[in-house]
Amino acid sequence: MLKKEERNSIIEICPVRNVIARFGNKWALLVVLVLSEQKKVRFNELCRLIPDISSRVLSGTLRTLEADGLISRKIYPVVPPKVEYQLTEMGYSLVPLITQLTEWAQTNIKKIVEHRKEFETENKG
Repeated sequence: MLKKEERNSIIEICPVRNVIARFGNKWALLVVLVLSEQKKVRFNELCRLIPDISSRVLSGTLRTLEADGLISRKIYPVVPPKVEYQLTEMGYSLVPLITQLTEWAQTNIKKIVEHRKEFETENKG
């Protein structure tokens, strides 16, 4: 499900941009990591595990990840409805890449912060 401004654009045509654009949302990668650790999680439990995310944003993020085939949603026919989310095989295949990116960020964060400060100092004006 592409956003209105993404239709008929290079994002729709280019597979790399199409997939990477979905992770522009800062929460998508975190949701994938949490699901990889928890296996099956209910919506409210996810809200507790990621306290900074609003339920509206979490709902949209889950919908996007489900549309892309990275997570599955199982609805149980009980009252109130019970819904569980879990990673699909394709979702699990993404976890090592996210882990590598996380490790790279942790290794390089001090240098990045230093460069940002230098850049800001040099480009004030």
